[in-house]
Amino acid sequence: MASVWSQAESNGRTYYYNTITKATQWTKPEELMTPSERALANQPWKQNTSPDGRPYWYHSETKATTWEMPEVYKNALAQSSQPPKMPAPQFVAGGTSNFQSQPQQRDRDDYGERLGQDRQIGYGQMDMNGTRGATFDTQNDPNYATFEEGEAAFISLLRRQKVQPDWSWEQTMRATIKDPQYRALKDPKDRKAAFEKYAIEVRLQEKDRAKERLAKLRADFGTMLRRHPEIKHYTRWKTARPMIEGETIFRSTNDDTERKQLFEEYIIELKKTHIEREAVTRKSAMDELVHILKGLNLEPYTRWAEAHDMIQSDDKFKDDTKFQTLSKSDILTAFENHVKSLERTFNDERQREKNSKVRRERQNRDRFLDLLTELRAAGKIKAGTKWMTVLPEIKDEPRYTGMLGQQGSTPLDLFWDVVEEEERALRLVRNDVYDVLEDKRYEITPKTTLQEFLSVMATDRRTSNLPTDTLDLIFARLHEKVIRRTEDDKHASERHQRRAIDALRSKIKHLSTPPVTVTTTWETIRPQIAHLDEFKALESDDLRKQAFDKVIRRLREKEEDIAERERVKRDRREMRNGHHDPRERDHHRARGRTPEPDIYEAERRKAMADRERQYNYKAGATGLSPPPPPAARSRDRHERIGSRGDRGADRRGHRFADLDPRDEGRDRERERLYATKPPRGERELDYGGNASSGGGRRRRGSDGSEGSARKRVRREERRREKTKTPEVVKEEPGLRSGSEEGEMVEDD
Repeated sequence: MASVWSQAESNGRTYYYNTITKATQWTKPEELMTPSERALANQPWKQNTSPDGRPYWYHSETKATTWEMPEVYKNALAQSSQPPKMPAPQFVAGGTSNFQSQPQQRDRDDYGERLGQDRQIGYGQMDMNGTRGATFDTQNDPNYATFEEGEAAFISLLRRQKVQPDWSWEQTMRATIKDPQYRALKDPKDRKAAFEKYAIEVRLQEKDRAKERLAKLRADFGTMLRRHPEIKHYTRWKTARPMIEGETIFRSTNDDTERKQLFEEYIIELKKTHIEREAVTRKSAMDELVHILKGLNLEPYTRWAEAHDMIQSDDKFKDDTKFQTLSKSDILTAFENHVKSLERTFNDERQREKNSKVRRERQNRDRFLDLLTELRAAGKIKAGTKWMTVLPEIKDEPRYTGMLGQQGSTPLDLFWDVVEEEERALRLVRNDVYDVLEDKRYEITPKTTLQEFLSVMATDRRTSNLPTDTLDLIFARLHEKVIRRTEDDKHASERHQRRAIDALRSKIKHLSTPPVTVTTTWETIRPQIAHLDEFKALESDDLRKQAFDKVIRRLREKEEDIAERERVKRDRREMRNGHHDPRERDHHRARGRTPEPDIYEAERRKAMADRERQYNYKAGATGLSPPPPPAARSRDRHERIGSRGDRGADRRGHRFADLDPRDEGRDRERERLYATKPPRGERELDYGGNASSGGGRRRRGSDGSEGSARKRVRREERRREKTKTPEVVKEEPGLRSGSEEGEMVEDD
């Protein structure tokens, strides 16, 4: 009956398909298994192969593994490989079989096809060489109970026939086919497998024997070489061969390559021993060097040069020969390790000291905090308490003095922390006080007393039980805040009043019908400004009259300045013409008003320099011709002065003849100073004539040419006459030179 299972492959892996149920599976169905496979499938042991190709067996239930074939697996394998029992027929090798057709128990080829070429030769037939083959009686074939016994008998036959492992299978069959033990294994494949197994075993045995021989030869060769102490670890084969070629062990092998290999192995062993001996000596020297370094009392910051000299001068280091095996690098390494150890010890000690210091400072802070807590509990530290109040009480306390000089929080910081806690507690109480004041509609004024405040607080249950000290502190802060706010309001009112006075003064100053003069009176001007908003903004006539007085005072000062400038010009003209008597000039100076210091001189010079710098920048940017260089301007000025001086000399030549020689010297000195004065273009820009730029607003005394000339003349006269500088008349407290409170004086 045909099987319902069919075999197929997927990605190189075999699977089985049921044509009726359409089921697929990876395991081989029992219907397709051979008898041996059925026998092996019914027992728990399964055969597998390790990654290196070695077979092993594992138990599918207990998961145990073993390299030896289990007995259960052997029995199952023997039962599956046992041939069926049948009458032994007579047959001739190579003839046709008279066996009747019957089913086979194992999945193998026909018995006749399994016979080799040698088995097909028998008596009655001629082989290829024309000789007759032998006919064997199959009744005398050996029969063994197990496959292993048959295999052992076949391998014994191969050993008896001295089959070599390098023979081919055909050579082996020719040597063993006539022996009855040849048929100990029925299957030719088993015979060939047994032969291969035999060949492997023989090769392994030969290899083991070669290893044993080589090991014995190596030992004897090494013994021979050790008898020659002149052979060192650096000796070469060509040097050592003449020394040992007369030895019996040397002649025990004829392979010179083998001798050289044994010699090289011995040299490698000598080198290894030498290296180990040097390592031991070097380690001992390094240990001794460490003891020497410890005895030198080095510091962590000791330099290598100093340490090297100290090591070289040590008696123990110089006398002991084992230190000669150490190189300078080894000594440096030992020194570095020793210094690192010293640094580690030093750092550990510093860290311990630091930790001890931190712990001690923390304990001091804790004790000081306990002191502050005691003062707080005693009521000596409250919200708003000052440090200077507490310091006299704790300055001699050890808990306070222990905190001095410490890092981290200072006693003052810790004190303010405690005060801040009190402040936070006070804020809660202060909020209740604010709520009570708001509910009672009570407003604290600068005239409110503490008793009034306490009486209000006593009327409410939220603040009636509060301590008096707390309420006193809250009242003091509220009262201080009210006073500060009152003063701010007063300052704001005064500032607003000053601005209103300045606004009215400006209006009075710019009246045109009729304009205000020095002779104008308040009664005359009041009806003209009564309708102005600036007039109405001031509440009293005293404030309005104050604005009017400022205007009149400015006008008087301006007239005095004009008169002073005219007088200076007149004096200069008279001095140049030579008609002014020095005694009369001194008389006029003494009679005139004391000059006031010009406090705006520096600002005016700075403004003139800025304008000139901006003018030069714009001139360069717009492509205008730059001003002439200073040398050219100075030369032109000297020429103009010279020509003007010549003309003046012609006109006034007859006048200088009558002057005193001393007056003539002073005039010439004055002319020299005037000629060496910096050109006008270097001091300020010429904006066209004497007209002022940028409108008519300028500070008092800002006429650069006249003011500067006047100062130069006065300085020169003081230098020549060596007179004392007249005292400066102090201004009234409410007035300032030039302007008051930064106000600008306007030109007419």
